[in-house]
Amino acid sequence: MKFAEAPALAAPVQNRLFNQKEINVKFRRTCAAASVLFGLLLCGSSFAASALAQPGSPSAASAGEAAAPWDQRANPTAVEADAWFHNYRFRDGETLPRLRIHYATLGTPHRNDQGAVDNAVLVLHWTGADSRTLLSPTYTKALFDPGRPLDANRYYLIFPDNVGHGQSSKPSDGLRAKFPNYDYGDIVDLQHKLVTETLGIRHLHAILGMSMGGMNAWQWAETYPDMMDGVMPVVSLPITVSGRNLLWRRMVIDAIRSDPEWKSGEYTQTPRGWIEGFGVLRMMIDSAPALQQEIPDGAAANKFLATTRFQAEHVDANDILYSLKSSFNYDPEPGLSRIKAKLFALNFSDDEFNPDTLRVLERVVPTLQHGRYVVQQGTPSSPGHFTMTRPDLWAQHVGEFMQWLGERSSQASHGDARPIPDSAGS
Repeated sequence: MKFAEAPALAAPVQNRLFNQKEINVKFRRTCAAASVLFGLLLCGSSFAASALAQPGSPSAASAGEAAAPWDQRANPTAVEADAWFHNYRFRDGETLPRLRIHYATLGTPHRNDQGAVDNAVLVLHWTGADSRTLLSPTYTKALFDPGRPLDANRYYLIFPDNVGHGQSSKPSDGLRAKFPNYDYGDIVDLQHKLVTETLGIRHLHAILGMSMGGMNAWQWAETYPDMMDGVMPVVSLPITVSGRNLLWRRMVIDAIRSDPEWKSGEYTQTPRGWIEGFGVLRMMIDSAPALQQEIPDGAAANKFLATTRFQAEHVDANDILYSLKSSFNYDPEPGLSRIKAKLFALNFSDDEFNPDTLRVLERVVPTLQHGRYVVQQGTPSSPGHFTMTRPDLWAQHVGEFMQWLGERSSQASHGDARPIPDSAGS
């Protein structure tokens, strides 16, 4: 495990899956893949997870498997609502007459002596997910329950469905390929409007984002440097989408657009180009060691491929295409010097989307005013980028981050991001 921070960390996270039946572990990973789809610097609606996990569905019945925690059941303690923005103008000039941003909240806002909310935490989902995914039992038990790092009894937690995702406005609502183009900047713009205009919050205590949400967290930190105490990007990097990360996105987009069945977005059945493209994405979601265990022979490979086809058939190709395009101009690196908030970056060493071999965090985080990072060591059974869907494996670091935010600001100096030897805590 690689660290870069000043104070000593608590005992390291145990990077192992819970002792469950193998079929349940595999099914959870498979179902989550449908809603995780692509995290990383990809990091989008909730994909096939709900369809695959639906009790009584053909897939679940034939496999003899139970519903997974990614079935996105409604959380009875969450408050859900919609924010509407009329004649909304996107950054490229296109407009939408009525744009809907759905969101959920947990907890109660606390106001300081000046009447301002001082306990708000923005929690941002990855590509293919939405607020329901983050309100699932898995996330709630690991992060939001009493005594957990983001205890909803202490914090006012805000979970937006990003534009193009979940119950917010998206291409599959009816406009299809006529939906306005949006990018990550538009996503952050709308998150900011939700927080400031709809909820009336001028300052966030913290932002936690996974994959695409982590990329948005980097953007928040430099675009609104005085608006939060700290940000925690998980499985993301503050560099432009390039190299292998750019190639696979382009390959999937080209596969969809070149498929005659796509019909310029007016398809009547799922284009085969998307189904084949999803196979590539699904293969990259997990770590190589985890797939080696999961697919030991031809029969297991057949099951894996059949499952990915089922998942892809329940995902809207236009929604995916827009999600992938939205990442192309993401590039926070030139503006990192504007970041003032405490920033705690968490990545995983077996993440194929954000390869640790690029040494981006080692290069970038020490340049921040108040930066720390952790690269959590993978294991033969940890699921790579997919580890973001197992918050029980990294909740400890969220606790460290929140504790850091409680320290006096004088304790966080420009030298916060000094490396600790690789052997520390591993």
